[in-house]
Amino acid sequence: MGKNRFHDGHGPSQRQLRVGELIRRTLSEVLTRGDIHDPELNRMSITVGEVTVSPDLKVATAYVVPLGGGHSDEMFDLLKRNKSELRRAVSKGLTLKFAPELRFRLDETFDRLDETRRLFSQDAVRRDLEE
Repeated sequence: MGKNRFHDGHGPSQRQLRVGELIRRTLSEVLTRGDIHDPELNRMSITVGEVTVSPDLKVATAYVVPLGGGHSDEMFDLLKRNKSELRRAVSKGLTLKFAPELRFRLDETFDRLDETRRLFSQDAVRRDLEE
C-alpha cells in the first residue's frame, strides 16, 4: 500500500484518527449498553477516553478508566477476559477489512489534568502568571 501523499509521516494520519474515533464511540456504546455476555463487565461503568490505531489499522489501543477511578485491576481483568467478544462487537460497526486487535491501557488524562490544576493553584505559580 502506497504512502498517502497528503500525510507527512509525523503523527497519526487522518484515517487513523477517524478510525480511532469510530472505534472509541463504538466501544463506548457496547460497554454502556451491556452488549457483552458478562454480567460483571456489564455492571462496571467504564469511560473510553481515546483510541489510537496503528498505521496498518490492525491494532487499536483503547485508553480506559473505571468511573470513579477505582477498581482498575478488576476492570482490566474483565476487559482481557472479554477481549474477543468486545472485538467482534466493535468490528460490527466498522467497515474495515480486518477487525483490529484491541489493547487496553489506563487513561491517565484525568490524573494529569488534576495535577495541572493543582500546580496552577499554587501561590508561586499564580504570581508568575500575573507578572
